[in-house]
Amino acid sequence: MTEGDQTRLVAWAHELRAVHARLREALDLVRGTGDDPEVARDLLVFCRGFCTALTRHHEGEDRHLFPAIAAEHPDLGDTLLKLTQDHSMMSHLISGLEAALDRDEPPERVHTHLEGLGAIMESHFRFEERALLHVLETLDLDADLTAALGPL
Repeated sequence: MTEGDQTRLVAWAHELRAVHARLREALDLVRGTGDDPEVARDLLVFCRGFCTALTRHHEGEDRHLFPAIAAEHPDLGDTLLKLTQDHSMMSHLISGLEAALDRDEPPERVHTHLEGLGAIMESHFRFEERALLHVLETLDLDADLTAALGPL
C-alpha cells in the first residue's frame, strides 16, 4: 500500500468523525432556537434540514460503507446489524419529529422529539466510532465521500 493509499484510508475515519461532529452541531443549532414563537419558522427550517442530513448520512452508510466493511470484516456482522437497527430506530424518530412539525405542534413538543432523537443519535455515534474507526483506517473503499457519508 502506498502512502497516498494509506492517507486516503485514514481519511475515511477522519471524515466519519467530521460528519458526526457536523451533525452534532446541526442538532445544537436546532436546539438553540428555543421556545420563542417568533422563531418557530426557524425551528421548522432547521429541523427539516437536520432530519434530511441525518437521514442521508445513514442511507449512505447502509448502502456503501457497511457493505464494504462487511465484505472485508465479516466478524463485524453483529455490530453492523446493530448500527443498521439504530438507523431504523432513528428513522422512526425522525418520522415522529416530522409529523410533529406537520401538525404545527408547539416548539416545546418539537424539542421533546429532538431530545429523544439527539440522545439516540449520540449513543449511536459513540458506539459507531468505537466499533468502526479502526476498521475505516484500513478499509479499501473506493466510493464517493458524499454518497458514503452524506452531504455534510
